[in-house]
Amino acid sequence: MLSQAKLRPHKITYYLERRDPEFDQKMAEVLFVYKLVEVLREHADGAAGRLCAFVSYDEKPGIQAIGSVAPDLPPELGHHPAISRDYEYRRHGTLTLMAGLDLHTGHVHGAVVDRHRSREFIAFLKQLDAAYPAPTRIVVILDNHSAHTSRETRAFLATMPNRFEFTFTPTHGSWLNLIETFFSKVARTLLRGIRVDSKQDLKERIEAYLERLNAEPTVHRWSYQVDAWAP
Repeated sequence: MLSQAKLRPHKITYYLERRDPEFDQKMAEVLFVYKLVEVLREHADGAAGRLCAFVSYDEKPGIQAIGSVAPDLPPELGHHPAISRDYEYRRHGTLTLMAGLDLHTGHVHGAVVDRHRSREFIAFLKQLDAAYPAPTRIVVILDNHSAHTSRETRAFLATMPNRFEFTFTPTHGSWLNLIETFFSKVARTLLRGIRVDSKQDLKERIEAYLERLNAEPTVHRWSYQVDAWAP
């Protein structure tokens, strides 16, 4: 039978081809940042004396503000052991969570916006600029979204020479960005099954969630292939 054969031409599996000719080089650059953070964490004399801040950044677009059309039914012994929810729902729109994870402290810089164009990204960079002392160089790990490399963004960066340094992940290499572990946590602990009354309600819930996390921040660490790839 085909199901027992070593070759299964009736089955299809998927893979992602490395189309970025500089994939290995960019991967090494990202991993070097993680290695540098690790070394500084072990040997630096506190965060106040750091000359650099390291931020892993990305956006989580398309967060749906979904509302219920009927109330949830609580679990009931002998009838339904879990919460029962009407299949119908109401769409209120979508939001984008822009987030930057400080790799030293675990603090999450966040902004909840309707869209993520160059102007929103520049506003986020201004938020980072306000969060760190003037002499600090802010190293940002991020992908190659058009807003990150646009003419507007480059013009803004030119007004602040030596303040920001971008380290880009390779194409199809978003898994190298540590902020993705944070987004995974958000999806599991906050957004899964969430129902809201409006986009504003969803925005307030996300912002409150970020405040709770930052009250007791968790430092995220990257270990995969750091020693093998970092120069």
